[in-house]
Amino acid sequence: MTDVANKFVVEPFSASTEKREKFNRLLKKRYAAEARFKMWGIAAVSVAVVFLILLIGSIVLQGSSAFVTTKVELELTLDPAVIDPQGTKDPKVIANADYNAIIRAAMQKKFPEVTGRQPTRQMMALISSGAGYEVAAYVRDNPDLIGQTITFEVLTDDLVDMLRKGYIDRNVPEADRKLNDLQIGIYDKLVADGTLSGAVNTELLTTGDSREPENAGLWGAVVGSFLTLVVTLGIAFPLGVMAAVYLEEFAPKNRLTDIIEVNINNLAAVPSIVFGLLGLAVFLNFFGMPRSAPIVGGLVLALQALPIIIIASRAAIKAVPPSIREAALGMGASPIQTVMHHTLPLSMPGMLTGAILGMAHALGETAPLLMIGMVAFIVDIPSGFTSPATVLPVQIYLWADSPERAFVEKTSAAIMVLLVFLVCMNAIAIYLRKKFERKW
Repeated sequence: MTDVANKFVVEPFSASTEKREKFNRLLKKRYAAEARFKMWGIAAVSVAVVFLILLIGSIVLQGSSAFVTTKVELELTLDPAVIDPQGTKDPKVIANADYNAIIRAAMQKKFPEVTGRQPTRQMMALISSGAGYEVAAYVRDNPDLIGQTITFEVLTDDLVDMLRKGYIDRNVPEADRKLNDLQIGIYDKLVADGTLSGAVNTELLTTGDSREPENAGLWGAVVGSFLTLVVTLGIAFPLGVMAAVYLEEFAPKNRLTDIIEVNINNLAAVPSIVFGLLGLAVFLNFFGMPRSAPIVGGLVLALQALPIIIIASRAAIKAVPPSIREAALGMGASPIQTVMHHTLPLSMPGMLTGAILGMAHALGETAPLLMIGMVAFIVDIPSGFTSPATVLPVQIYLWADSPERAFVEKTSAAIMVLLVFLVCMNAIAIYLRKKFERKW
């Protein structure tokens, strides 16, 4: 009896010990698996952060120098015989004067040792081809200066700017340099007397595109992007919200609505260039709308953003508790009143977030706009929705394809401006979601 009793006492204790040890082993494995999963997650995030830092760092390092340009200070004699021979002070006459001759005279006065046609031409090649227009605009706005000698900072050529920033090696043989010994000697004298220095490149954000890197600016592309997004938002947002409300609140659940929902989801994954081909075939070839215009670009991007806005809006409507609808209907509100007074206001934060994210996605598109001609070289700032224009992504594409070294830093600077726009739009989306978010 004692052996039997001991058997029944020992065996349960032994079995419980084995189960406890097995449980502890399994628990350790689970903790180890969780630790490995956490480690891989941290590693993945770390790799993503490193690549993001490298990407943004390379862009900033290459593009930050584009916000500084090189100018030379000259003593310009505004000869009335050259600018306004009749003394009429007509703005058209003043603007059309030969200001390049005035700049040439100032350079020859500064460097009298430079004589002959070829050396003079090489000396004047250090000055930007657009410098005359800058002086013309200044004198046109200040006609009382005619007849006086003024100190004016003239924009230099992009090669001078590249030399000052260290992108041109002056120690290589003259035949391998884009600036010869005469030009580098003039550059050194200008630096020595303090008349050549760096200045904030206001032209980058205030002027349109140009074939000359030192004169090229982003303002035309910024205005074109703004006008295009206005059209996109004005079309895609109301249509997307109305479609989402109908599909979610009023549409019958049948095969037709199922097909519509599937196609909406499919359209969100269609390559962007397909929308460009659609815009080319419909808006340009069929309706004859103006080529390379913000109105056409906005229509094409609206078609692309519409599925995104519909999907986001439907998700926002689904997030509204059914009890709110039931309470409104129970109080005697009609289905339209329930949607307009309760469902729509409560789901609006999610809808606005989806719309802004859709606009941010549209802002970065290039392929569909290339198909409708917005890749054209546009110098003038667009004045309306039908004016020829380009947008920031296309401007980046054009500058990246240019051979001049100065356009490399301008391309990175344009990417920085585009990233600022995208970050601002995403920040607005987050702010709206937090401000109008309702919790139940």
